[in-house]
Amino acid sequence: MNEGIAKVAADAAQDRLDELAGLAEEVIGACQRQGASQVEVGLSEDRGLSANVRLGEVETIEYTRDRGLSLTVYFGKRKGSASTADLQAGSIRTTVEQACALARFTEEDDCAGLADPNRMARAFPDFDLWHPEPMDADSAVAIALRAEQAGRDLDRRISNSDGASASQSESLSVYANSHGFIGKERGTSYSISASLIAGEGDGMQRDYWYDAHCQRALMDDPEAIGRRAAERTLARLAPRDPKTGTYPVLFSAEVARSLFGSLVSAVSGGALYRKASFLIDHLGKQVLPRGFDLLERPHLLRGHRSAAFDSEGVATRESYLVRDGMLERYVLGSYAARKLGMVSTGNSGGMHNTKVACDTAERAAIIAGMGTGLLVTELMGQGTNLLTGDYSRGAAGFWVENGQIAYPVDEVTIAGNLRDMLLAIEAVGTDVDRRSSLEVGSVLIGRMTVAGGD
Repeated sequence: MNEGIAKVAADAAQDRLDELAGLAEEVIGACQRQGASQVEVGLSEDRGLSANVRLGEVETIEYTRDRGLSLTVYFGKRKGSASTADLQAGSIRTTVEQACALARFTEEDDCAGLADPNRMARAFPDFDLWHPEPMDADSAVAIALRAEQAGRDLDRRISNSDGASASQSESLSVYANSHGFIGKERGTSYSISASLIAGEGDGMQRDYWYDAHCQRALMDDPEAIGRRAAERTLARLAPRDPKTGTYPVLFSAEVARSLFGSLVSAVSGGALYRKASFLIDHLGKQVLPRGFDLLERPHLLRGHRSAAFDSEGVATRESYLVRDGMLERYVLGSYAARKLGMVSTGNSGGMHNTKVACDTAERAAIIAGMGTGLLVTELMGQGTNLLTGDYSRGAAGFWVENGQIAYPVDEVTIAGNLRDMLLAIEAVGTDVDRRSSLEVGSVLIGRMTVAGGD
């Protein structure tokens, strides 16, 4: 993108952020004049473009332009919330009146209120998340067509397509509260994906690939994405059923992060104070094997979830969630922290960039050491019970025999208990998937039940 055009776009975005910040201050003042003792307001504006193609033809082109205001007021310990997608003065006035009216009639909650004013962020570094390079419809369509065509051209067994897409978006947001805090954020995102079908009739198989980044120049080429989708699809042809039993299971990097996502959910405030977690009272106890760390790094340049503050304005900081296998802290916003008699960890709205750190090995070496087992490349269903830790998911991937991939498998079920599974991790691969805020390589679980055909 031309540097002059980029500077104009950056200046315009900053000017609009300043306007939104001024509007937030006006809203806070209006609420206080109606008697609110505390106020917080979020303002956002997003715009983007997405193009979807299939079999060389344009299916959809979608332009989006959204804006919104979310408002929460406190009258002592009584809380009221309202929102609007219209930022005109009349709509904002109505939203303020609705939030205040609700707060006057709700029950008191001793844990309600803004975060501690002493915890508000004071520094706002630039995380290099703003790289505006707007696409027009023709450019987005051309990118999607290139991805799909490269995949279709790879092999004559690619018989059909589920389509390809290219998208771009820009987002601006402001969070402000009556402590005097005002936080501004802006970011861009780009993505390309392709989903292809191989085979005929009952033997058809489908798979996909994608890339996503805040900077278009760092994306994989559309052709590379299409070819990767085709290779994954072809590898799934002619699946067989493994024999039901107990085996080692290797989760590929793109699905392994779901294991740690479930761990994070189980140690999050809402699940803990509701007594709906299998990790209640596990602070200071072992939840992963020795030598494993989960490190939250909110301040990474170009990180998927980099932020100087959480959704309450609390300053974020680098810290361990798990160190040497031991749970060091919970994942808390202010409300959950008060319910538990603790303090916020700067995680209102969730975790930020999180890295699994441990000794690693090449995936090929891990597979070679498995003997007989299952390599999972896709998970289906939502079969994780956070209350008990019971885990049962549909899966697809590849059967491993004598330390080598033998054949694809489809529609098998893997089962275990997540507490035991996490402690039974035997190896992590160097093949880290960096397309998410939770970075981890392939993960080998020593023993799980695999249900297939007998």
